[in-house]
Amino acid sequence: MKYSIIAAATLLVSASSAMAATDFGNFTPLSSSAGPIPVNGAGEATPITLGNSAWTQKTIADRATQNALVSGSNSGSWDMITANETGPQAGRYLFMPFETGSGGVQRVDLWDNNYATRTTTIVAPGTSGFVSGDASRWTPWGSYLTGEESWGTGSTKGRLFEVTNATTAAANGGSLIQRSILPRVSHEGLAFDKSNNLYFVDELNGGSIYKYVSANPLATNGNDYFASGQTFVLRVGAGGQFEGNNGPAITGAASWVAITQANGAAIAGVSTVLADGTIDGRVTADHSSILGTGYNRPEDLEVQTLANGTELVYFTTTDSDNNGNTTDGRSRVYHFNVLTGEVELFADANTIDLATGVAVGGGLRNADNLAIDADGNIYIIEDRDGGVDDDIWFAKDLNKDGDLNDPGEGLARWASNGTQGSEFTGLYFSKTNPNVAYVNIQHPSSGNDRLIEIAAVPEPESYGLALVGLLLAGVVSRRNKRA
Repeated sequence: MKYSIIAAATLLVSASSAMAATDFGNFTPLSSSAGPIPVNGAGEATPITLGNSAWTQKTIADRATQNALVSGSNSGSWDMITANETGPQAGRYLFMPFETGSGGVQRVDLWDNNYATRTTTIVAPGTSGFVSGDASRWTPWGSYLTGEESWGTGSTKGRLFEVTNATTAAANGGSLIQRSILPRVSHEGLAFDKSNNLYFVDELNGGSIYKYVSANPLATNGNDYFASGQTFVLRVGAGGQFEGNNGPAITGAASWVAITQANGAAIAGVSTVLADGTIDGRVTADHSSILGTGYNRPEDLEVQTLANGTELVYFTTTDSDNNGNTTDGRSRVYHFNVLTGEVELFADANTIDLATGVAVGGGLRNADNLAIDADGNIYIIEDRDGGVDDDIWFAKDLNKDGDLNDPGEGLARWASNGTQGSEFTGLYFSKTNPNVAYVNIQHPSSGNDRLIEIAAVPEPESYGLALVGLLLAGVVSRRNKRA
């Protein structure tokens, strides 16, 4: 039998194509949440119980180190994570805001092996009165977006910001620009679809889902993208619903109702204009001619593209419930179809827990963040108490049809956080390495926020490389014998 390098390479390509892009789906569902670890103890550096014991974790940045190096540079409460997903050094940097009364933004250089120098605060705490930084999204034109999870009557917050020089800014040198064409809301989730429409939420019991459609969707900079465009609010059916603390899931055919003019200006008699000329997105959504649908604390957004090209935009409603009893489960995950507008329920307390085979019930509470891996799997991150019941759930949708109702489908506890007083935030799967993910441990009792890197063992890839190695060894052996 003859072997060749070309044949070996062909075999590797064929084997790789049949394998999953990521090994993060290869785990055993955890049957319970992690217990507490000592406050300020060594265990805080690796505080996560993982569903696969072969996976590894390590702290790659922490707040205490940052403030020891530059006093007062880091206000903490590290929130949502994204990376520079495009450009010549794509994937080099991670970005995250500070969800404090003195908000800021930090950047982590993953190419810097020096723990003391890899993390830089690029937007100093309190710049431009920035507070409660939460949202975190890379733009199609190559910049960084964040926003304030703070809005209410008489507030001056609820703003969306762009950092236009996120990858190049020196310490405190980030150019933080308010994009005031977006109506003010309590920002958390941000997401772009393939047409570069920007979706955002109002994090409130009764908050709505919004869409901004730029007049220049292919803009190469934020000035042009945000120069002119129209904002809409999601209205399911006749609209005006309020999910509340014990209302039924709100699903069905939906439409997008304009709350601004095509250029972003107010609609006379409809849009509520604030003293500075910006628009109150919350009050406008409730106008009698608009009747935006009100969900219970919509938080994060994530876009999943199905095999046929259909885009589903997932969103969490953290405090929604059927009966007001949090002990038997709380929160929902929905999605809507970008093309048809149909809103469907994806997961809630009635979804099967794959560790037990029965409804997840009180195991799932306060779904907050969402994440998506290289295989398009959705992950649900809870806003709960570390060391008690703060978990990340893997949504096993085998046929990727947007529901968890088929045989073998359901929710599986993927990871659990043992750091007391904290919560998981910002789970992010690398777009350049499908077997690496990052998550923040936010506001722990120790006060030392941490950024944790999780690495899966890429068994399929290792097997493929080993196989090629054996084949190549055979080629060398046979050539040596012929010589």
